Amino acid sequence: MAILCDSQIRELISIEPFEPAAKRPGRISYGVSSYGYDIRVGSRFKIFTPTPRSGGITIVDPKAFSDELFVEIDCAETGADHVIIPPNSFALCETVEVIEIPRDVLAICVGKSTYARCGLVLNVTPLEPEWRGKVTLEISNTTPLPAKVYANEGIGQLIFFRAPMVCAVSYADKAGKYQDQKGLTLPKVD
Repeated sequence: MAILCDSQIRELISIEPFEPAAKRPGRISYGVSSYGYDIRVGSRFKIFTPTPRSGGITIVDPKAFSDELFVEIDCAETGADHVIIPPNSFALCETVEVIEIPRDVLAICVGKSTYARCGLVLNVTPLEPEWRGKVTLEISNTTPLPAKVYANEGIGQLIFFRAPMVCAVSYADKAGKYQDQKGLTLPKVD
């Protein structure tokens, strides 16, 4: 496998909207980087808010996930430039960019150091060959304090690995359940 460089990214990967490498004073960086692409978090967030239930503690179950565990905030509707993630909590959100991964490429996402140094951790599963859509992101606030996340600014870096041959079975071939996501998608089990 080989890591794609900046000139190969635009040529091989579909990213819309695509942003070149540029200094953006006062903003958390996004766009093409030396060996990757810095994605932006969108304006729509679902912030985890535990709700007490009669008879005990609510359990998070990936096979029976409830949207009631979240408060939805859309910065585009409220006019805010950020959201607050409560202490020791997390938010689900979506990328600004729509990504299409070629059949011979795998993408891994890592969090940006600006947020990591504030105790925020980004989790994204690998984008498999021929995966398409907006990426659903999970941002964990590991601190005992509330934390700001800025909408429409950089959140993580995609690193693209190109294989010497195409894969035998792609995400599209498997009809993956998160294929062609239009935005923030909650967990589901088929």
